[in-house]
Amino acid sequence: MQAGRLRPDGLVVALILAILATAGFNCVLIMAAIVSGLIDGLHIAAAAAGRISACDTYGMSVGAFVAVLLVRRVPWRPLCTTLLCLLIVLDLATTQIHDIAPLMLIRAVHGTCGGLLIGISYGIFARSTIPERCFGMLCVVQGCISGFGLMFLPRLVPVFGVPVLFVALAAFSALALALVPLLPAFRVEVSAATARGPLRPTLVLALLAIFFFQSGNSAPGAYIIELGRSAGLDLQFVTTAVGIAGWAGMAGAAMVIIVGARFGRALPIAIATLAAALGTAAFHASTVPFVYVAANIATSITWYVGVSYILGLCATFDRTGRAAALGGLCSKLGYASGPFAASFLLGGGAVASYAAVIDLGVVLLCICAALAITAAVKADRARET
Repeated sequence: MQAGRLRPDGLVVALILAILATAGFNCVLIMAAIVSGLIDGLHIAAAAAGRISACDTYGMSVGAFVAVLLVRRVPWRPLCTTLLCLLIVLDLATTQIHDIAPLMLIRAVHGTCGGLLIGISYGIFARSTIPERCFGMLCVVQGCISGFGLMFLPRLVPVFGVPVLFVALAAFSALALALVPLLPAFRVEVSAATARGPLRPTLVLALLAIFFFQSGNSAPGAYIIELGRSAGLDLQFVTTAVGIAGWAGMAGAAMVIIVGARFGRALPIAIATLAAALGTAAFHASTVPFVYVAANIATSITWYVGVSYILGLCATFDRTGRAAALGGLCSKLGYASGPFAASFLLGGGAVASYAAVIDLGVVLLCICAALAITAAVKADRARET
């Protein structure tokens, strides 16, 4: 395969773009393994290990913001190549550092580069005629990386030490770097019309929708294990249920890849957001094991479908990619804001406290549904005319 020979809207290109974006997000996908490795391998306190990993996440938000400013001004291929090289160097350098402060600094820089790479990748998604397919493929790739990474990498740390975690991250970035030359040019002429695209009121609705969707899912999602335990379920049962739901959710992403925008965006977004609200509400009956498992699977599938279509909706407003980068920024802000808001409702881990967190998630998802369906209906009507 050679550069430019691949169909811009084909599945192979969608897969390569998903790998490119995942290279910037890998450290979050295996965050639990990194935290555990820092604690066991470097004997760093749990709180400090968490702060080190958090530096990656905070850096991503900074990088995502910078991407909004650069996505239509800087040639994407040289920038992505440079960022992937930096990620490889920073991951390999991390293997030689053992002190907390330098680790926090280098991971913050790594996160900034990763967030910028993700934002630029989302901008390239927007230049495809079916961005939902790219976002769906992204969910599949991230689900596989998260599942296999959390399953196998912690087992390698006792044998090869903490460096194996960051070598694995560098190896994935190297894979993405090797695939970049295969991507088509994705050139888009920037006109006055495309420059005004991100300011459209309908896009504002879509951006707010992705913020509320992510916050509504992450508010109860961050405490999903403790929620199950507070309902009297066994820890092994709870973790198994959460793991199965994570894998099952990729069926939703596969559906997005197959269906795309064939039936418009309003219908799948309505189904995904409203079903997510119902699935979240079902956690109130978590004392029934079957309901807890079913609610986990339902919210996992609807998350994959919803995030793919809403981010895809954002991408359609601006072919230069700026709107898609804005969607990525709002997505990260929402994902961080949900657990933050939920933390104020927790009172010593009581069952009633988790019930309030569930209610918060339902309310946020209902707000998302109203915003997203309105934006999608308007976008579908505009496409038809």
